[in-house]
Amino acid sequence: MTTQKENALINFKKAQSLTLKIIKMVEADEYCIDIMQQNLAVIGLLKSAHQMLMENHLNTCFKTAMETKNEKRKQEMTQEILKVTKLLNK
Repeated sequence: MTTQKENALINFKKAQSLTLKIIKMVEADEYCIDIMQQNLAVIGLLKSAHQMLMENHLNTCFKTAMETKNEKRKQEMTQEILKVTKLLNK
């Protein structure tokens, strides 16, 4: 596992822990602003993990595909990146 994937995993685990905390906060009917702040922290962690995974993918899988002579594979990899980018921007 690459360092970027390891760091992304750390962020996912932190987000999971915070999400459980948020659930407890909602169940306890805590102050909305406090809940929203924790929610934004989770969103930040997930965005950061996404960025790490994207960088890792571009530097490994995507780079390898672009170095081949297989034009179909290059096109597939490009379409995958575009698809993920579109999903992120929704």
